[in-house]
Amino acid sequence: MAAARRTRMSPDERRQQLVALGVAALADRPLESVTVEDLAAQAGVSPGLVHYYFGNRQGLHSAIVRTARDAMLHATEPRAELPPRERLRDTLDRFVDFVHDHDATFYSLVRGAASGDEHVRATIQHARDVLAGHLRDAFQEIGVAPSPLLEVALHSWISFAEQALVEAATDPEISPSELADFLERSALGVLAALRPGPAG
Repeated sequence: MAAARRTRMSPDERRQQLVALGVAALADRPLESVTVEDLAAQAGVSPGLVHYYFGNRQGLHSAIVRTARDAMLHATEPRAELPPRERLRDTLDRFVDFVHDHDATFYSLVRGAASGDEHVRATIQHARDVLAGHLRDAFQEIGVAPSPLLEVALHSWISFAEQALVEAATDPEISPSELADFLERSALGVLAALRPGPAG
C-alpha cells in the first residue's frame, strides 16, 4: 500500500486520525492484525510517531477499542423520554442497525472480550456493564426488584444477544426487524422468568 502524503495536523488531530484509521481497519481484519506499521503508512507518518502517541501496540489497540465501544454505546443510548417497553424496543432496533452497518467492528469488540490484553478486556466489559444497566433500568421501571438473580439474568442475556447479533445481523435471510423482534421476545422472556410463578 502506498504511503499517504503527510499533512500537518495538531497532536490531537493526528491522534484522532490514527484511531479513526484503526477503527476503520476493523471492517476487514481482527484487532490483533491491526499494526502500528500499517496505520503509520496509511497516515503518512513514521511508526515512531504512532508509538509516541500510544506507547506501544497494546496502547494503540486499547484506544481503537475504546473508540469503537463509545460509538456503539452512543448509537444505542436509550431514549429516556420513552416508556420502558418502548425504550427497550427502540434501543434494540438501533442496536441491530448498528451491528448491521458495522458488523466487523462489532465482531471485533465481541472477540476482544477474549483478548490477552487486560485493558481491552476491561473496555469490552465496561460496554457490557453499560448495556446491562440500560436493561436493568427498564426492568426495574416495569417492576422487577433488584436481586443477585437479576444481575445473573442481565449479563447472561447480554452474552446471548451478542451471539445472536454476530450470527444473524448480516444474514440476508433474517431482516433487521425480525432480529429485533427475536431479541425483544428473549428479553421479555427473561423478564417473565424473573417474576415468581404461582406456588405448585
